Amino acid sequence: MEIMLDTIKIFIVDDHEIFRNGLKLVFSKNKEFEIVGEAGSGEEFLEMMDDTVFDIVLMDIKMNGLNGIETTEKALLKNSRLNVLVLSTFGEEEFLHQILNAGAKGFLLKNIDKETLFGAIKLVSRGQNYFSPELLPFFTKKYLGQTDNNEELRLTKREMEILQLISEGHTNTEIAERLFISIRTVDTHKNNLISKTGSKNIVSLLIYAIKNKLISISA
Repeated sequence: MEIMLDTIKIFIVDDHEIFRNGLKLVFSKNKEFEIVGEAGSGEEFLEMMDDTVFDIVLMDIKMNGLNGIETTEKALLKNSRLNVLVLSTFGEEEFLHQILNAGAKGFLLKNIDKETLFGAIKLVSRGQNYFSPELLPFFTKKYLGQTDNNEELRLTKREMEILQLISEGHTNTEIAERLFISIRTVDTHKNNLISKTGSKNIVSLLIYAIKNKLISISA
């Protein structure tokens, strides 16, 4: 007998109908995912979200009317447990910090392959963070050379190892396998790092690490 697994229910918010249709085509070929709603504007999504059950929102940034940042802020006021994954284009990296401060849990560039998209959706739908590794140079350029007052900061050797692996774009599973520890232990170390550095999320943790030269940045 075939065992039916719960699908990840997705809501798409993007003002380009062609892009929404493209996503629907991609997901229609994978039984792990189900598109349960779509909106062409932030306002439309805010009206629809209470009447639709979903696990994750795929959010565009630049839209007519409410942009993705404003929409995310308003949506989280209605449902603080909302999982928002932003899909953006090159040139919109400037909005990265804003959208994550608004409460989004992930940020992907629209040129990613479908397997990366699927993996990011699985993580963010469970409340974890994910962002495109290509965004690290943006952080480096913007924040390298700035410093925070970290005289009181004391990170363990293991925390430093995990921080470096996070900066290289490794997932919790990959970090656990490389360091021979459990995924739960990785999560614990991540939470400790966020707490110790006073960060809000993984991306702001990386910004802190770059500012204070806690990680090695490859050329």
